[in-house]
Amino acid sequence: MKILRAILIVTVLLMVSSCTKDASDPKTETTNKEKQEEAAETAKEKAEAEEARLAEERAKAEKQAQEKQAAVKQSQEEIAKSLGLELITVGRVVDGDTFVTSDGRKVRLVGVNTPESTTRHEQYGKEASNYTFSKLNGKQVWMQKDVSETDRYGRLLRIVWFSVPTNDMNENEIRTKMFNADLVLNGYAEPSTYPPDVKYSNYFVQFAREAREANKGLWAFGSQGTTKGDLDKSSSGTGSGSGTSTDGSTSKVPSSGSDTTNTDTESFKNCTEMRKVYPNGVPSTHPAYEPRHDRDKDNWACEQ
Repeated sequence: MKILRAILIVTVLLMVSSCTKDASDPKTETTNKEKQEEAAETAKEKAEAEEARLAEERAKAEKQAQEKQAAVKQSQEEIAKSLGLELITVGRVVDGDTFVTSDGRKVRLVGVNTPESTTRHEQYGKEASNYTFSKLNGKQVWMQKDVSETDRYGRLLRIVWFSVPTNDMNENEIRTKMFNADLVLNGYAEPSTYPPDVKYSNYFVQFAREAREANKGLWAFGSQGTTKGDLDKSSSGTGSGSGTSTDGSTSKVPSSGSDTTNTDTESFKNCTEMRKVYPNGVPSTHPAYEPRHDRDKDNWACEQ
């Protein structure tokens, strides 16, 4: 339309100019007017044809873009199905390694452990929780099961991907697209392996060593980090310091038992007696810690 308007304006100006010059000759004036009208009509037709051509090209380009987008979506859905990925929306973040989906399912991230920030507090726990909130809350992400469906608390055990990977064992894609790995790489979580969910455990240990060498996040507080994980010297088990829970599922943290460096110990008959002295319970590094009082195997006995 812009081209058409420009042509019409130029044509009108030419007509006015010609009429001024030949005003004294009626015959010439009539001839010129006819020629100008013919020229204007031709120009209009050309402008309309050009507009139609451009509109056709735009429509063709839009159609191709839509077809390409549909093909990408279909390919992504096929890959997601082959990898067992489920698209969900995060409804609420509980802490650094736990969230609730928009349809009410509670999810525990597999293979990693962030410092506590809810029932008790560990150093860097709040930072880890805030980081997970900023990355996941209200977002659409893809969940992937390793082996176990749920842990003993009924929470889904899942790997979380920001986007669908082409190859879920490609290290670069794990680094850039997987949230579990992101937590470890940036020092918000320690690797925490529980068989049979060991698909990515070697990567998580590798990433944790990188973060520890760079003093990132929780590793800035020391070589043992701020919570329990595979790199702890006291961790038991095989491979990368992994442990197996009593029900074969992933728990909150490895059940490595009490710290063997403690020589002075305290013993309580039960948690009722212990809470009289230690109202909030005790960690595994405390002399009063006993595995029999740690029923959920999270290295904290008799917590409230």
